[in-house]
Amino acid sequence: MSGPLEDNAARRAGGAHNSRVRRASRPSRPRPLAVPLADGPVHYLDFGGSGPDIVLVHGLGGSHANWLAVAQDLTEHGHVVALDLAGHGRTQSSGRGASIGANRRLLGRFLDEVAHGRAVLVGNSMGGYLALAEAAAEPAKVSSLVLVGPAVPIARGGGFDARVTAMFAAMSIPFLGELALHLRSRSPERAVQDLLALCCVDPSLIPDHVREAHVALARERASYGSVAARDFLAAQRSLVARLLQPRRFFRMVASIRCPALIVQGERDRLVRLASARALAAARPDWQLEVFPGVGHVPQLEAAARFVETVGAWLQRQPNA
Repeated sequence: MSGPLEDNAARRAGGAHNSRVRRASRPSRPRPLAVPLADGPVHYLDFGGSGPDIVLVHGLGGSHANWLAVAQDLTEHGHVVALDLAGHGRTQSSGRGASIGANRRLLGRFLDEVAHGRAVLVGNSMGGYLALAEAAAEPAKVSSLVLVGPAVPIARGGGFDARVTAMFAAMSIPFLGELALHLRSRSPERAVQDLLALCCVDPSLIPDHVREAHVALARERASYGSVAARDFLAAQRSLVARLLQPRRFFRMVASIRCPALIVQGERDRLVRLASARALAAARPDWQLEVFPGVGHVPQLEAAARFVETVGAWLQRQPNA
């Protein structure tokens, strides 16, 4: 564990590095597409690239916009797409549900239609859990995993963030969770600001065009009405229910046969470092990379290091 001086130095170095990236980065122009699955369309962005399919899976309440800072650079390592799960982004649930189980099945069908062989799944937070679940359920579709602050059971002795715990507890209570989301949706700009403050150590490191894309999508989703809150809560409550079953979770992890890279922010408030280390200890054949001074979304807060780390790891994978 680094001390305050080392931590501040690391953050200054990382911040300078990311500032250079922020000045140099330009909004990418990916192709917005929709694949017509049997139970409804799934929206996604195709960033191009050649080689293995790299499928980016966002977290709870997220969307394809969570990957805009890194997706274009990842095309150096494969064909990159970022989907919107059911009840997230532009993919409305349309009666198919937004629970973990429903979205795991959606992810599998998406791979059938979009991937041309076994895919690399890159999942952040809830998307990390879904990537693990898909690799366990349908191993023939997944060549490797990149787990970015993946949602995992809380490790014993790992501590917890009081604000995060209170927020998730409130979301789990009928009517209270709905009310909280209704109040938040009245100001999409404030909702994005609060979310980035929760997920990041330094939200100012996020490129402007990425922040603007999050706000624009939040405004769009606010027009969906109560269905957006309903879908968020369905996903959140089903995820919490899964994470409260650690034995089941680690049995799933033990069954996975593909390689994995775990990218973890040292100062992640939603998934504590101790929990990521518990996952790595359960799979010593997997690689854990800890980003000092970074929070829950390393792909946004430390984009250059994220691309470098993931790219180097992918180059070492024979099937990626």
